Amino acid sequence: MSRNRATMIGFSAVLMWSFLALFTIGSAPVPPFLLNALCFAIGGGIGLIWTARRGFGVLRGVSWRVYAFGSLALFGYHALYFTAFRLAPSAETGLIAYLWPLFIVLLSGLLPGERLGLLHVLGALMAFAGAALIVLQRSPSGGASAAGLGLAFLCALAWAGYSVGSKRLGAVPTESVTVFCLVTALLSLGVHLAIEPTLLPMGAFGWFSVLALGLGPVGLAFFTWDIGMKRGDIQLLGVASYAAPLLSTLALVAAGIAEPSVAILAAAVLITAGAALAAWASAKAASC
Repeated sequence: MSRNRATMIGFSAVLMWSFLALFTIGSAPVPPFLLNALCFAIGGGIGLIWTARRGFGVLRGVSWRVYAFGSLALFGYHALYFTAFRLAPSAETGLIAYLWPLFIVLLSGLLPGERLGLLHVLGALMAFAGAALIVLQRSPSGGASAAGLGLAFLCALAWAGYSVGSKRLGAVPTESVTVFCLVTALLSLGVHLAIEPTLLPMGAFGWFSVLALGLGPVGLAFFTWDIGMKRGDIQLLGVASYAAPLLSTLALVAAGIAEPSVAILAAAVLITAGAALAAWASAKAASC
C-alpha cells in the first residue's frame, strides 16, 4: 500500500468523526459510558468481520502489551474526555481537548524516519486557530475548572500518544484494533453499571444514531485511522484532523441544529490553508 493511499484511508476516519456530534445528539438520553459500550461493541463486531478475512490466527502473534496499550488508550481517552466535560462543560475544555492533532504533529518529530519541519508546525497552528473559532462559537463558555481543563489536556495527550505509538507499532496488524474495541466495550460497560443509570435510545432515530456511531465514528474509523497512522503521512493527517470540528459543525448546520456564520467560513479558510501548508511541506520533504 502506498503512503498516499494510506493517508487517504486515514483521513476517512476524520470524515467519519465529523458525524460524531450529530449522532451523539441523536442518541440521547443514553449516558456516555453506556453509549461507549454499545458503540465499541458494534465496532468490535466490525473488527471480527474485518479479521475473518485473514483469519483469527493473526491475533495470536500480537503481544499482550500491545493489546493493553491499545485498549487502555481507547478507553482512557474516552473516560478522560467524558469526565473532563462533566467537571468543566465549557468551550475552553473542548478547545484544550482538540490539542491532540497539534500534539501528533509535534510528537511525530520523535519518530524514526519522520522529518518535522517548521511549515508542518505553522500549518498545525493555523488549523488549530480555525478549530478554535468553531469550538468557541459552538460551545457555551463558563463552568471551567482546573481539574476539568487538566483532564482535557491529558485527554489530548492520550489520543496523540496512542496515534503516534501506533506508528511505532507498524508491524502489528490492524486487526488488533478488534481486541482494543471489545475490551473498551467491556470496560465501559463496567463503569456504566457502577456509576450511571441505564437509559436507552428514544425511537427509531435514536437507535439508528447508536448503530451509525458504532459503524462509523466509534467503529470503522479506528481501523482506518490505524492504517493511516502506521503507513501514511502522520504530519499531514495530524493537521488535516482539524477538519473534523469544521465538518461536524457543517453537518449540524445541514441538519438544522446549528446556524451558519462568518466564523464557520473563517474557520474553513484557516483549516484548509493549514492543511495545504502541511501537504506542501510533506511534498517538499519527499522530494528532497
